[in-house]
Amino acid sequence: MFAPLFLLSIGGYAVIAVIVILLIVLVVTNVIIVPQANAYVVERLGAYQQTWQTGLHFKVPLIDRVANKVTLKERIADFKPQPVITRDNVTMQIDTVVYFFVSDPKLYTYGVVQPMAAIENLTATTLRNLIGEMELDQTLTSRDIINSKMRAILDEATDPWGIKVNRVELKNIIPPREIQDAMERQMKAERERRESILKAEGEKKSAILIAEGEKESAILRAEAVKQQKIKEAEGQAEALMKVQTALADSIKLLNEAGASDAVIKLKALEAFQAAANGQATKIIIPSELQGLAGLATGIVETMKGEQ
Repeated sequence: MFAPLFLLSIGGYAVIAVIVILLIVLVVTNVIIVPQANAYVVERLGAYQQTWQTGLHFKVPLIDRVANKVTLKERIADFKPQPVITRDNVTMQIDTVVYFFVSDPKLYTYGVVQPMAAIENLTATTLRNLIGEMELDQTLTSRDIINSKMRAILDEATDPWGIKVNRVELKNIIPPREIQDAMERQMKAERERRESILKAEGEKKSAILIAEGEKESAILRAEAVKQQKIKEAEGQAEALMKVQTALADSIKLLNEAGASDAVIKLKALEAFQAAANGQATKIIIPSELQGLAGLATGIVETMKGEQ
């Protein structure tokens, strides 16, 4: 009697344990944590229920399901080169890069099938339309304009898909081989022309510097000659001043000594003779001393003859 009861109690505990384990597993598997920069689109019985943002959420077992896990980070779509034809019938290969992010997870989930393929096809179509209105030269020089127009068109077109286009870049523009060769020849000619201009400008500057150097040298030589003449004139003036000063001093001494007029004139003549033996090249003798100078010379010659 006790054995069946014991077995019954053991079996009851086992059932309870299994039920508890199942409940734990059920709770754990239906507790959902949405990571940062993500959003989960949840359906209930096949219909859209809500969009879960970052945090802890509970899913009703067997009724709710996560239909799509969407990252909200900015994405980069690098598409392969697309053949496009310009208005002047030149076929080029252009590859584009699109930067976008999901702004509405619900629209992104239900708005379009295969969003990336849709963006790629839309980008290729838009690019062909824009390039078809432009000539080759304009295409090569208007990359920023093309980028801006494509971004505006794609951003508007992808709004119903819950996608926000931030930026579009033309990664490479590859014209035909013959056009590339022509462009390279043109660039080479332009480089050679610039080198010639730089060389001519260098020679011009060199000639100007040489001429300026010669001019400055001539100015310095003329200045040196000028300074030499000024020094010579100053030397002559200084010598004459010294003669006049010596003469004045001699006359003053003679006057103080009470010498006669003849003696004074003779002393003045001696002072001029001493000055003539100095550095001065020109000596100006007063008129009143010129006769006395001749008389003195005659007396000296007479004295030499008597000896």
